[in-house]
Amino acid sequence: MADRALRGMQIGAKSLETEDGIVFADRSQKRYQCENGHIFSVTMSVDAEPPATWECKCGAPAEFLGETEPEETKPPKPVRTHWDMLLERRSEEELQVLLDEQLEVLRRGELRDGVAYRR
Repeated sequence: MADRALRGMQIGAKSLETEDGIVFADRSQKRYQCENGHIFSVTMSVDAEPPATWECKCGAPAEFLGETEPEETKPPKPVRTHWDMLLERRSEEELQVLLDEQLEVLRRGELRDGVAYRR
């Protein structure tokens, strides 16, 4: 019975706690370059003192280059509604014709499940 109570739950893999009310520490990107020419960045706390060397993925020691400059944030895209996307594909006149056709099919009583009405 106890086996079924937790069916589908990956114990230990996911936390059931939310991130509500948690204030994350300010972070910055620290850049390093290894002797093989790989440049990479490591995220650290703003208060942390970056070490002079860091191990690259290739195994070679990498020297500290400095902090990466924060990227400028792009302005958010305007929200597109379903109506906006529909108007990108059809004009209002075309939509009115389609509506009139479908209302006529409905009025004739020909509307049934699983039947395609447009030909």
